[in-house]
Amino acid sequence: MRFPNRAIPIVLAAVVVDVIGFGIIMPVLPELITHLGHVDLEEATRVAGWLLAVFAIAQFVAGPIVGNLGDRFGRRPILIISMVAFAIDYAITAAAPTLAWLFVGRIIAGATGAIYGPAGAVIADVSPPEKRAAAFGLLGAAFGIGFIIGPALGGLVATLGPRAPFIAAAILAGLNAMAMLFLLPETLDAAHRRPFRLRDAHVIGAFRPLFEAGRAGPLLLAWFLWQVGGMVYPATWAFWAAIRFGWDATAIGLSLAWVGLLTAIVQLVLTGNVVARLGERRAAILGLACAASCLIAYAFATEGWQVYAFFLVGAFGAFAYPALSGILSRMVDASRQGALQGGIGSMNSVAAIAGPLLAAQSLAWGTRNGFDGAAFIVAGGLMAAAMLIIWLLVPHVPAVPSTEPEPAA
Repeated sequence: MRFPNRAIPIVLAAVVVDVIGFGIIMPVLPELITHLGHVDLEEATRVAGWLLAVFAIAQFVAGPIVGNLGDRFGRRPILIISMVAFAIDYAITAAAPTLAWLFVGRIIAGATGAIYGPAGAVIADVSPPEKRAAAFGLLGAAFGIGFIIGPALGGLVATLGPRAPFIAAAILAGLNAMAMLFLLPETLDAAHRRPFRLRDAHVIGAFRPLFEAGRAGPLLLAWFLWQVGGMVYPATWAFWAAIRFGWDATAIGLSLAWVGLLTAIVQLVLTGNVVARLGERRAAILGLACAASCLIAYAFATEGWQVYAFFLVGAFGAFAYPALSGILSRMVDASRQGALQGGIGSMNSVAAIAGPLLAAQSLAWGTRNGFDGAAFIVAGGLMAAAMLIIWLLVPHVPAVPSTEPEPAA
């Protein structure tokens, strides 16, 4: 595959490694939390929800600052610093003697924002507006590939103990930071950098260009609902699978690897053609409809094999990210792509505060009342609402006029 800029494959590889580091720990979270907190699975679900929420709160505060710093100093230093912080987070978690230390690690990682916002800014820097949806699709595919390897590897490494995956994740994040230090070029030239202003370094300031675009409100609402619904996976999947099917860390890891595999196939093989044929708006509607259907079906699954079958439809939900990202990125000019991605990161963080708490409480409440699929009903309803908003309220959005030259090869 030919890339318009050599930064793209490096950033994609960094995302793959980062997601491996995240996915590798998911199968062991139930065991680690129940061990450190001396609680049962139902209560461990609530603790996991708060862990994700604390991460998101830190990211919400720091996200616009990180994005605006990227617009001032460039993408490269922000990406490297974020990966170093993630390595520190995993190392702290690996050595955590109590649940409190898990929360400390999550705060450190959330404050740096990981790499998704800056990675998105790199993609926007080097991709022409009409090709950004396909480029964001590659970012989604990188996430899927990492999610194939990470949970499966986590399930295997977990045989060495519940802390072993965190040690492996810390090593991967450290190697990722070193690779970017030596290989990643800067993608934001001096002409497009802008001064850092604290008044812009918050969620309202970062999204000011979208509000000024006139009709972004419904799209932002749909994005938010989609993100809240999607948090059901990291917040409850491992716990739900253990409660409903009695799966161990290896079985949970394999199921998550299946999710990653199908997501990567959809992104690599179908996304570009589907977005080009249907357009970004209709591709987003299709993706959200498939995601909602899959989530609601999970709520009523009675056999483990059904999880694998239902995601044959749910995988098409991967259309939503590149389609919505493509629309949003065309609403602002080149000098504010970092601010845009930081703002998106902060809005995602609001969703990531509400989403895990909503999903975890729904799972715990449903389990206590005899229906542990409640979290998936709630998540599917949110996805369906996002689909209806885009279908009824989001028109075609033209790109912001630009006089900048095509990105150099």
